[in-house]
Amino acid sequence: MNTIEELNAIAREELAKIKGKELGNKERMAIPQQEMPSRNPKERARQMAEVALGYTEEQAVVEANRCLQCKNKPCISGCPVNVQIPEFIAEIAKGEFKKAVDIIKQTSLLPAICGRVCPQEKQCQGQCTVGKVYKSGEKAVSIGRLERFVADWERENKKVTMPEIAPKTGKKVAVIGAGPAGLTVAADCARAGHSVTVFEAFHKAGGVMMYGIPEFRLPKAIVQEEIDNLKKMGVDFECNFLVGRTDTLDQLLTEKGFDAAFVGTGAGLPKFMNIPGENLIGVFSANEYLTRANLMKGYDTAHAATPIYEAKKVCVVGGGNVAMDAARMALRLGAEEVNVIYRRTRNEMPARIEEIAHAEEEGVVFRFLENPVEILGNEEGKVCGVKVLSYELGEPDASGRRSPVAIKGSEHIVETDAMIIALGNGSNPLLVKTTPGLNADAKGHISVDETQATSHAKVWAGGDIVLGAATVILAMGEGRKAAAGINAYLAK
Repeated sequence: MNTIEELNAIAREELAKIKGKELGNKERMAIPQQEMPSRNPKERARQMAEVALGYTEEQAVVEANRCLQCKNKPCISGCPVNVQIPEFIAEIAKGEFKKAVDIIKQTSLLPAICGRVCPQEKQCQGQCTVGKVYKSGEKAVSIGRLERFVADWERENKKVTMPEIAPKTGKKVAVIGAGPAGLTVAADCARAGHSVTVFEAFHKAGGVMMYGIPEFRLPKAIVQEEIDNLKKMGVDFECNFLVGRTDTLDQLLTEKGFDAAFVGTGAGLPKFMNIPGENLIGVFSANEYLTRANLMKGYDTAHAATPIYEAKKVCVVGGGNVAMDAARMALRLGAEEVNVIYRRTRNEMPARIEEIAHAEEEGVVFRFLENPVEILGNEEGKVCGVKVLSYELGEPDASGRRSPVAIKGSEHIVETDAMIIALGNGSNPLLVKTTPGLNADAKGHISVDETQATSHAKVWAGGDIVLGAATVILAMGEGRKAAAGINAYLAK
């Protein structure tokens, strides 16, 4: 594993080869992809500090020169908020970092966050021509890393500029939920001159970016800075405010005088397996486990009063990014052994390839083609093991992934002190139940039209409460559409 100094030296050599030259596609394709510097796996597995260290300036310029500047710009079609990707990368290639980040911010106000947590290999990089040549979104131009670089450069060099805000309209917009969808709506409505108040059930704004994604993947100071920037734009935040209990949505629109509202409450209702033993002490949803550690800083035992369940052997069930976050967090909370139990193989895992690789480097063990059928407890009612079945893969299911088929008589026991269930989340039914006229489907997802407008007058919705559990950038894309709908409605 190369150090940041060694990687930068390699970048300087590449930069010397291309500096001042007019590069054709053949020369650009010959430029090697720049590796992201990261902390030593053995050391970082017990630390909360961010794992990926970000490109150096030299690395960023070299990587940007890999972009072919395709005329049809296929990468943009893979971006839910339509960032002008070739344009910002062209500015990085010239060393114009401020111009690059300004281009991104025309459509996305959270580049430091999206650059870290978006599944670029499945979105923008999945459409990249360079990646298509190599038949891998991982080998495409590193769009996410470049986005992160210019956002970090802007912040660290104190070059952040606030967007222009239209004159005050006298209209009031309520945003329910301070996650990525809600923050996007707040920004776009504030820019249009409306007074915006964000209502958040937790004691801190940020949604999944604060409570779900760990510090070692997304430093909370970065999220907080984005929230602080919204406050500078005039956005108000009311935390510890549960809409549906503190006030209903209708009360906000009548008694509190809001002219429009956006619902972005996310998908925060954990899904369980419904197997024997799930009520034992030491069984957690990934939601609770990560919220205790992230939002409530349970890892900081010297200062935080949040209790964290001590376990030396931890099993995590699931194969997505949340499962990777929970498994890697367990190591940092003192686990000596962490197993991820997944009923398919590595090829079918929905988690980002980079997150799987980081987990493996840190010592997480993957138990593929296994699935729990019972959680076992001791005489104290605490978890002491899990009975799992072995599986083999059958025919593909509706999602295209091969379906797991249980092997009869293959039950075996895995010893464990704690079980973390990371099988996704559903929608909390509170808001729909307390808001007459707000329609939702059988899964509790709020129904919207093409502008994100709901069945309830003056109410729009977006993000996970509409999509089900999705990504930060998809939630932001829905927020942008909803804000455009709200702004058009309030302009009438």
